[in-house]
Amino acid sequence: MFAHLSGGAVQIGLASCRGARKLMLMRLTNSICATLTAISFVLPASAQDITVFAAASLGGALEAVGDAWEAETGGSLTVVAAGSSAIALQVQQGAPADVVILASTDWMDTLAASGDILTDSRFDVMANALVLIGPAGAPPIALGAIPETLGDGRLAMALVDAVPAGIYGRTALENLGLWDAVAPQVVQADNVRAALAFVATGAADLGLVYATDAQAEPRVSVLASIPGDSHPPITYPAAAVTHGHIPDALAFLRFLTTQDAQAIFADSGFLAVELPR
Repeated sequence: MFAHLSGGAVQIGLASCRGARKLMLMRLTNSICATLTAISFVLPASAQDITVFAAASLGGALEAVGDAWEAETGGSLTVVAAGSSAIALQVQQGAPADVVILASTDWMDTLAASGDILTDSRFDVMANALVLIGPAGAPPIALGAIPETLGDGRLAMALVDAVPAGIYGRTALENLGLWDAVAPQVVQADNVRAALAFVATGAADLGLVYATDAQAEPRVSVLASIPGDSHPPITYPAAAVTHGHIPDALAFLRFLTTQDAQAIFADSGFLAVELPR
C-alpha cells in the first residue's frame, strides 16, 4: 500500500517563503492526518507487516522494496510518503509508523532528541545527488548559464526553508553564486516530487530535483549535475520508531541492508553508502 501525500500550496519567490513555512507544514499535517485515519483501519496485525513513513523521493523505490519484502517474508509494506519535515512532525505526534526514512539528517536528529526513534537502530540507507532538469529533449547547459536560460521563466524547487531537497538546492545555488539571480523566479512546492511535476507538466521551465526523481520521469531531461561539494551530503537515515512494532521494524531495517534491497535502490539511481554490518 502506498500513500503519496502533498498539499496544494505553492509559494513563488523568496520573500513569502518564511511566512508560508508554518502554513505549508500545517496543510501537510492535515493532509497526512486524513490519510492516517484511513490507514489505521487497514493496518494488518500480523508480524512482518510494516508501516514506513518516508521522504517523498523514496516512493517508487520503496514500492519495489515492498514487493521484495513480501516475497521474502510474506508480510506487507505500507508506505506513507511526504516531505521529510512533514513526516518528522507526524512521527512526533504519534503517527502509526514502525520505521521512518528521511532525506535529512537534521530532521532525524530532531526525532532522536524528542525520543521518537531508537537511536541505536539508526543508519544511512543510501545517498542521492542534485540535478538541474528541463523539458524532455532540452540540451545540457553550464551551471553559470542558468539565469540566462531561465529568462523570465520559473525554477521549481521544494520548499527552500523546510524540505531537504529545497534546502540542499538553495545552499548549492548560494555556494555557486547563482541564488540572488534566480531567487525571484523560484516556484516552491510541498516536496521534491511536486517540483518535478511542475517541470514535467510545463508549469515551470527548469527545476532542481534529486537525480533519482529525474530518472523516474520521462517527461524531463537532466541539463546539468550539481557539484556534490556545493551542498551537504544527501543521505537517507532510517530508524525504528519507538511507538511502533519494534521487532518487525528492526527486521525490516536489516532487510534494507540486503543485496536485494540495495540493488533496487541502485536501479532507482540512488548512490551506495557504507552500511552497518
